[in-house]
Amino acid sequence: MPVADGVWMVQGEAALGSPANRNFISNAAFFVAGDGVVVVDALGSPALAEAMLVEIARVAGRPVREVVVTHYHADHVYGLQALKAGGARIVAHAAGREYLNSDTAALRLEASRRELAPWVDASTRLVPADRWIDGDIALEIGGERVELRHAGPAHTPEDLVVYLPRTRVLFAGDLVFRGRIPFVGQADSRRWIETLDALIALRPAVLVPGHGPPSTDPESDLRLTRDYLVHLRTAMGEAARNLEPFEDAYARTDWSRFAKLPLFGLANRMNAYNTYLQLERESMK
Repeated sequence: MPVADGVWMVQGEAALGSPANRNFISNAAFFVAGDGVVVVDALGSPALAEAMLVEIARVAGRPVREVVVTHYHADHVYGLQALKAGGARIVAHAAGREYLNSDTAALRLEASRRELAPWVDASTRLVPADRWIDGDIALEIGGERVELRHAGPAHTPEDLVVYLPRTRVLFAGDLVFRGRIPFVGQADSRRWIETLDALIALRPAVLVPGHGPPSTDPESDLRLTRDYLVHLRTAMGEAARNLEPFEDAYARTDWSRFAKLPLFGLANRMNAYNTYLQLERESMK
């Protein structure tokens, strides 16, 4: 779907990955830059990325030159091999190498091959970047200024956001889960909140989140994810400081503001528990 002049996105489902949805649970986006196209994220299977390449050829009529990886989570990168085979150069933050080479990534791929077949199978592989960057950079691609900003550690250590000053479009990756509960995992929620404050101050006109539909009211959507993380840290932080058992703290917390959001039942308890453990560690420092 078009989101701005020369900018499109592909929107995944608000669901867990499955063979039925081909692991199509995250967003990707692409934009014209001179005689080529830049893609942001690669979707959750090679077949999905191949379908996106067909759509790019149809609406943009240019080859893919660059792919920016916002972070190395499976639902965003299993399509990289298809884009790489098409001649694209992959750019990511250097902090992603640790995860890419970890047992966790290898075990996740092994499990995905079982659980997401035939869309993720023995031929699906993890693809490293051709260019690893260490901080913020600005690229001039076909006359288009493309700003890559290191936003981690937040959702992941390697978080990158992409900003197009001409159209004021912000590609936020999984720093923003629009209209649903985010996946917190082992995130640094304190830094994530600080990063969202910085993105709010950027005042983008259009937001492309890692999950959910595009937004023409970015501030409210940035604030929703931010407010959820603040709520987690406030409730779980008090419990951790007071040595209150997690189950007691979870039961007494008022979740009503967020309880109707998609995936609340699947993700919220896990998010709260991981935040509780993080704040226990922070309180010991």
